Amino acid sequence: MERLLSGRGLIVSLIFFLLNFSTAVEIPLSVQQVPTIIKQSKVQVAFPFDEYFQIECEAKGNPEPTFTWTKDDKPFDLSDARIIVSNNSGTFKIPNEGHISHFQGKYRCFASNKLGVAMSEEIEFIVPSVPKFPKEKIDPLEVEEGDPTVLPCNPPTGLPPLHIYWMNIELEHIKQDERVYMSQKGDLYFANVEEKDSRNDYCCFAAFPRLRTIVQKMPMKLTVNSSNSIKQRKPRLLLPPMESGSHSSVTILKGDTLLLECFAEGLPTPQVDWNKLGGDLPKGTETDDNYGKTLKIENVSYRDKGVYRCTANNFLGTTAHEFHVTVEEPPRWTKKPQSGVYSTGSSGILLCEAEGEPQPTIKWRINGSPMDNSPFASDVVFPTEISFTNLQPNHTAVFQCEASNVHGTILANANIDVVDVHPLIETEDEENYAAVVGYSAFLQCEFFASPEAIVTWQKVDEAKPLEGRRYYIHENGTLQINTTIEEDAGSYSCWVENAKGKTAVTANLDIRNATRLRVSPKNPRVPKSHTLEFHCESKCDSHLKHSLKLFWSKDGEAFEINGTEDGRVIIDGANLTIANVTLEDHGVYSCLAQTALDSTADRTHVTVLDVPDPPENLRLSERQNRSVRLTWEAGDDHDSDISEYIVEFEGNKEEPGRWEELTRVRGEETSVMLPLAPFVRYQFRVTAVNEVGRGQPSQPSDHHETPPAAPDKNPQNIRVQASQPKEMIIKWEPLKSMEQNGPGLEYRVTWKPQGASKEWEEETVTNHTLRVMTPTVYAPYEVQVQAINHLGSGPEPQSVTLYSGEDYPDTAPVIHGVDVINSTLVKVTWSSIPKDRVHGRLKGYQVTWWKTKSLLDGRTHPKEVNILRFSGQRNYGMVPSLDAFSEFHLTVLAYNSKGAGPESEPYIFQTPEGVPEQPTFLKVIQVDKDTATLSWGLPRKLNGNLTGYLLQYQIINDTYEIGELNDVNITTPTKASWRLSNLNATTKYKFYLRACTSKGCGKPVTEESSTLGEGSKSTGKISEGVNLTQKIHPVEVFEPGAEHIVRLLTKNWVDNNSIFEDVIETRGREYAGLYDDISTQGWFIGLMCAIALLTLILLTICFVKRNKGGKYSVKEKEDLHPDPEVQSVKDETFGEYSDSDEKPLKGSLRSLHRDIQATESADSLVEYGEGDHGLFNEDGSFIGAYAGSKEKGSVESNGSSTATFPLRA
Repeated sequence: MERLLSGRGLIVSLIFFLLNFSTAVEIPLSVQQVPTIIKQSKVQVAFPFDEYFQIECEAKGNPEPTFTWTKDDKPFDLSDARIIVSNNSGTFKIPNEGHISHFQGKYRCFASNKLGVAMSEEIEFIVPSVPKFPKEKIDPLEVEEGDPTVLPCNPPTGLPPLHIYWMNIELEHIKQDERVYMSQKGDLYFANVEEKDSRNDYCCFAAFPRLRTIVQKMPMKLTVNSSNSIKQRKPRLLLPPMESGSHSSVTILKGDTLLLECFAEGLPTPQVDWNKLGGDLPKGTETDDNYGKTLKIENVSYRDKGVYRCTANNFLGTTAHEFHVTVEEPPRWTKKPQSGVYSTGSSGILLCEAEGEPQPTIKWRINGSPMDNSPFASDVVFPTEISFTNLQPNHTAVFQCEASNVHGTILANANIDVVDVHPLIETEDEENYAAVVGYSAFLQCEFFASPEAIVTWQKVDEAKPLEGRRYYIHENGTLQINTTIEEDAGSYSCWVENAKGKTAVTANLDIRNATRLRVSPKNPRVPKSHTLEFHCESKCDSHLKHSLKLFWSKDGEAFEINGTEDGRVIIDGANLTIANVTLEDHGVYSCLAQTALDSTADRTHVTVLDVPDPPENLRLSERQNRSVRLTWEAGDDHDSDISEYIVEFEGNKEEPGRWEELTRVRGEETSVMLPLAPFVRYQFRVTAVNEVGRGQPSQPSDHHETPPAAPDKNPQNIRVQASQPKEMIIKWEPLKSMEQNGPGLEYRVTWKPQGASKEWEEETVTNHTLRVMTPTVYAPYEVQVQAINHLGSGPEPQSVTLYSGEDYPDTAPVIHGVDVINSTLVKVTWSSIPKDRVHGRLKGYQVTWWKTKSLLDGRTHPKEVNILRFSGQRNYGMVPSLDAFSEFHLTVLAYNSKGAGPESEPYIFQTPEGVPEQPTFLKVIQVDKDTATLSWGLPRKLNGNLTGYLLQYQIINDTYEIGELNDVNITTPTKASWRLSNLNATTKYKFYLRACTSKGCGKPVTEESSTLGEGSKSTGKISEGVNLTQKIHPVEVFEPGAEHIVRLLTKNWVDNNSIFEDVIETRGREYAGLYDDISTQGWFIGLMCAIALLTLILLTICFVKRNKGGKYSVKEKEDLHPDPEVQSVKDETFGEYSDSDEKPLKGSLRSLHRDIQATESADSLVEYGEGDHGLFNEDGSFIGAYAGSKEKGSVESNGSSTATFPLRA
């Protein structure tokens, strides 16, 4: 790939150089030479909106040329004050000031020096006049209905092109059709007028776009007089006019557009047809424009000449006109005279040939003057050539050849320079060049020499000319080294030598590594609508990296720099991404890497996969009663082989328009024999499938109708549904529409008791259900259901066994006993009821129980019924999740599909004691350097007689070392606090508290706290939320006269977020414990009222301060472990706290992760019940469940702190 593209670049470079070498020799300006015109104006138009008009003429020569002008073949004075002449040039400007029409004409420029005169082609300067319609009064035109008429436009002359429009005064175009036509000259023709043509504002507009001018003719009035007798007439040509006869001549220039027009009047409106005599109309001829009134041939050639005929006809007759078309051509060069450089004594020839129609005449000039005879006797002059022999320096001149015919004139200058100089090398010395390995290198050595010179190249370090097929020296001196290698690097010398002398220059060549390229992925196959990504990996010489550019293209057409405008194709340097691939993205993608010295490309072919097109041309053949052959033609598979065809049918009478799959066919096949059902009007369609997916279905086939027949099958899923005893409601799945095979479908139902010898009972029904009453409850019957229709019966039916309707069980089980497994689980046993008392199919037994009283306090419990069902024939069951130390009543009943039977007599049993649940809370209410006082709450469920508490504690410092566990047995059940002594100062402890009964101790509740350091003041805390309506245990460990911190908490906030905090002084005696009836003490009630009043006052102050925009300061007092209550709000500002925030507090994570586990009473019903997990009855409704209680973990602080919390209003 790289070699191929490299070769292509080589060919392009070679053509470029050969074109340069084939041009005329360029004489350096340092050498004397005749003038050469290098720039001149063409036609110049003086548009009124231009500031000035410039007529250009520039030339080169040595000596420097001087310029003169002629206007209309007369000398033109450049010293005219009204023009501006450019220095060292023949160019001059005509300012657009006042009237400039007198400058209009044809100009010619002459550039001359002592050696000769060069002459320009004619330059026409056009000063257009402002086009205007003449002011005239246009008489109204009256025409009888059905007659022809013409509204003339006669537009003014002006600078072409000219566009003509017919409009009304509202600038609405006059509608043109077969009856109304505007000619090329602008006249509006009517083949026959109608009443609707009457109007008084027919306006002709002439537009001159180059002049930016539109002019309007005075409005014309056309009145159509209605007539009761409109005579029909045969066609008569209005265009071309009748005066031109039956034929006319048309001359058209080659390359122009031929436009012929015919318009005929008549009634009915004639139709126009075109033909060419002796042949067909040329390819590309347009005759449909303008409702057939024109024939148009663009880019006319000589082949288009001939006779063209237009024929206008209606049913009354025809008329025709013939156009004799001739094609002519302005002069054009076939051999243009070429300038030449000659040495003294040499020979030369000037050729000048031109073609055109008519044939152009050739005229020679020398130095701008007509040349009747050669000024030198040795020259030979012919009409189309001049021959020179033994040229001498005085032969130097400028020859002009002029070819002209009636359509124009062309002029060519040819310089004859007779020069003798030593070689002049124009390429700079010590030029540096670079080439890529494997490419061609070009070292330039441009020179001028006369007489002719010989050029040789050699390596500087090798004193001999270069030889070999890899080296080629062009005519202009350039050295071409083909298929360069690294050893070609170095310095080269170019020597140029002729009869006048010898000279040389040096060139330096560096060789670079070739650029390499790889596009990935290679030749991907991508499904439609997916995304495709390409990567172009390139590697080039380090010296060329700065010039490396990558270009992406598809099928040879380059993408824009960043991709497509719609953003679907994105180019990011070396990456090209196509999103939402479409079928149009199929093709060859190329990445071109281009550097300053080489280019290479790699390509990849993208195949876009899509679902197949729909199959076509569905045909039915081999039509039978139960089959038909379907054949089709495959659609386009979009480059992914078709794996299978899906044949669908439509014909279901119950669901018309619904297509159902009938069969599948391998992708290689396009024909299939289809099995059919009777009594169906079929229509088929086919869908193709490939690796991408399923395509669109084909168009439906023709219909195919099958005759009716007896049923092929009987109903399935015969079953019974009974809502009443001794009742059988027999049901079955009805035959589908496609299975009925004919009209008049019915079902024959037969039945008899199972094993009985009696005759079958029978009944025929049209629906799919039958109600039968039987003499006995839940008796087995043999049942058959057979399909029949008007054409016969289905196959012999199979018997199924069904049972008549059930009744409720009429007896209750007898409870044998209840065995206590533990305090929450018992085993119940009972006797099964007799089979004949079930009156149906036994589904199982149901155990019902309810708690009657607690053995702890003897209080009667309200009846809350729990139900557990056990499926099948069994006589025991496990009843879980009972409350310990309680009395229960329990009953058992049997149930079948009909429902439940009677309950047994209640059986009374009691559960023994169990271990208690964990205490409801554990708080450290006072700490000192070596003591800590704890307070706790009773368990929610005691599960027996409380015997006391087990208090344990251990050291848990931040080093994660756990100290020895110490036990304290508290044998007083009523005690709700304890003071620990002999603790270590400034030490963190963890406390565990369990409640105990005679069965043992339950799960612990835990708390953590730290003792104080030396000299610290003891602190007591009330951590529970204050609620005056709730019975609580106030803390009474305050010392008389001591100061303590009291916080008022709210349960609506996160625990430990205090809304009030203050320092109070306690007075009175010190209490060592807590009392159950303390809430009845007067001082306690007063204290709570004072706290509530103080809280109300502080809330009011907070609201006032907040409204004033103030903030509360926070005073922190932290010991070894900072109080999490303070930490949680340490960085909060007033107004930033939300009541709904549920962020965990610092210091509470340890206790939050120690969730209390369920006690042994939290047994799950699912473990013991059967059938629907023991939670739901037959109709899915909830029966009963029990869940063990769970306590929320404590979120108490560690350490102590004093702070003022910013209150949220």
